[in-house]
Amino acid sequence: MNQNVIVITGPTASGKTAFTLSLAEHADIEIISADSRQVFRHLNIGTAKPLQSELDKVTHHLIDILNPDEEFNAGMFADKSVSIIHDIKKRGKVPVVTGGTGFYIKALFEGLSAVDELDKSIIYPIREKLNKQLEDEGKESLYQILGEKDEKAAARYSDMNPRRIIRALEYIEATGKKFSDTFGMEFPSGYLPQYYVINPSRDELYKTINKRTESMFDNGFIREVAAILEMGYDSNLNSLNTVGYKECIAFIFGDYPIDKAIELTKQNTRKYAKRQITWLNQLPSYTPLNPHDPVIFGKILDRYSGVKK
Repeated sequence: MNQNVIVITGPTASGKTAFTLSLAEHADIEIISADSRQVFRHLNIGTAKPLQSELDKVTHHLIDILNPDEEFNAGMFADKSVSIIHDIKKRGKVPVVTGGTGFYIKALFEGLSAVDELDKSIIYPIREKLNKQLEDEGKESLYQILGEKDEKAAARYSDMNPRRIIRALEYIEATGKKFSDTFGMEFPSGYLPQYYVINPSRDELYKTINKRTESMFDNGFIREVAAILEMGYDSNLNSLNTVGYKECIAFIFGDYPIDKAIELTKQNTRKYAKRQITWLNQLPSYTPLNPHDPVIFGKILDRYSGVKK
């Protein structure tokens, strides 16, 4: 069975959904949503979820499968996606992973390390401390500590890559266990991602983000958020602790006026897009995607099929 999987990604508001729907006009595809918030029911406008007419046009997976108070994480995404991709391929269709949650995509194709599964509220202070020590004392100091606490991990990281040393020390400090005990816990899917990245110019992207934010608030976003809260869902839920929803909730609770809520949503969405771009730049290999290239669909499908030009 062909192990290739098409991945259409890019920062928020870059046009991923529109492009993937256009791809559906050229091939019998099914879409797997790599979006950590579109999995939740009722979160529609604030997540730029595809319209019902778009969902009806092409089979989508991992959209509207959970209530806002249910748990979903990268490991669950990877597990579900592997089964979905296998089923899509078995039926002779083309799986396309689309979304901007890089951590989910990484989990699917590269697997998760033990550190990835730890509570971030515990990990981040440890990471901050270790990064400061790296800056003040250098990687040799951190490597010496790793050698004292976990000889096997130190032997594996003898190149003294500071990022890897810090991840090992994070796990050791957070759990009190040896990081080397987790070796072999990473389980990538075995599928081969063919990454295509839509990355507009920064000015163009920011203009789109600002315009989309204003459109959200003009077209029912406040009503959507109020309705979710009226259903009895806690405003502190992880699903609602995301850009747009947290600012709108603050407005509803009277913490600041609507103008400030809109402006903060714009600012925080732009910051989120910058983090996504940083992740995209770290991909091992990807093809920049020009949505206006008239032959791009054929190129993508030929590569997926293994056709050489």
